[in-house]
Amino acid sequence: MSQDENPKRFDLEDRTFAFAKHSRVLVKALPKTIGNIEDARQLVRSSGSVGANYIEANESLSKKDFILRIKICRKEAKETRYWLRLVEASDQTSLERDLLVQEAQELMNIFGAIVRKSE
Repeated sequence: MSQDENPKRFDLEDRTFAFAKHSRVLVKALPKTIGNIEDARQLVRSSGSVGANYIEANESLSKKDFILRIKICRKEAKETRYWLRLVEASDQTSLERDLLVQEAQELMNIFGAIVRKSE
């Protein structure tokens, strides 16, 4: 399927990529506390996993595999939201963190809707 046939698929790929990239930008700007260093590692992993699993879902061989991968996307978005809420943001990073928490919630909602429509 070409990008012209299903542009929404690629929009969500771009959106999850941007989410992971912005999460990494936030991590670089966080205060370097012991808690933030540990939480940031988890944040980087889970934020990248959202998009990686979405790509896997688009390459799935069966509907069952597709639904499983999308559920993993939703789970990783939820986990990312958790780590974002845990990091200690400074005055300079709190707005960016709050925007990422909101984006994580929106991605969870999108993936949840995809699961409901696919089952």
